[in-house]
Amino acid sequence: MIQVKICGLNDEAGFDAATGHGADWVGFVFFAKSPRAVTPERAAVLSRRQAGGPGRVGLFVQPEDDEIRRCLDRVPLDALQIYAGAGRAAAIRARFGLPVWVACGVRTPADLPGHARCDRMLIESLPPEGASRPGGNATKLDWQMLAGWRAPGPWMLAGGLDPSNVAEAIRITGAPAVDVSSGVESEPGRKDPNQIAAFLAAARVPD
Repeated sequence: MIQVKICGLNDEAGFDAATGHGADWVGFVFFAKSPRAVTPERAAVLSRRQAGGPGRVGLFVQPEDDEIRRCLDRVPLDALQIYAGAGRAAAIRARFGLPVWVACGVRTPADLPGHARCDRMLIESLPPEGASRPGGNATKLDWQMLAGWRAPGPWMLAGGLDPSNVAEAIRITGAPAVDVSSGVESEPGRKDPNQIAAFLAAARVPD
C-alpha cells in the first residue's frame, strides 16, 4: 500500500478530508512565508478534531530549537520535516527524540542522495530561481531520473503531484510514499476536500 501525506492543512474541511479518506500523515507548515502556514495553536485545534489517526508531521525551515519546542509544547507531532542540512537534522533528532525527515532538492541524477541523511528523505525538485519558499512550489521533478535509483533509506516523492498524475509518478519512480500540498488545492493555501479524496484514491491504485 502506497503511503500518503497531505501537507499544508490549515482548515477543518481539509483536515477532515485527509483523515476521513485515510491519509497516513497530515502535515502542518510552521513557516510564515507559506500560504499554508499555521500557528502551533491553530495546528493544535485541528489536530484535536481526531484522536489518533494519521501521524502528525510538522514542517520547519531552518528551525531553531526554541521554535520546534514552542510547537511541541502546543501540538504533539510524530515527525519533524525540515529544510536543513544533515548535521542539523541529526542534532534535532538527538534533541527532541522524534523522527526527522529531510527535504532533498534534486535537479540532476547526481543530486539524488547516496546515503541516508535522516529517518526519511523527501525527494522533490529544487525550487525555481527567485522562489521565496524552499518547497511547496508545485514544481514537478523529472521522474525518469528516479527510475532504477536505489534509495539508501526510507523516502517519499513530492513536488508537482496531483490526482491526475500521482499514479504515473508512482509507476515510474517506484515511490513507496507520496506527499502533496498545492496539488489538492482550489487556490493557494485552500485545500479542496474532493481533490484530497481523489488524490488518495489515485495514489493507491497506480496505473
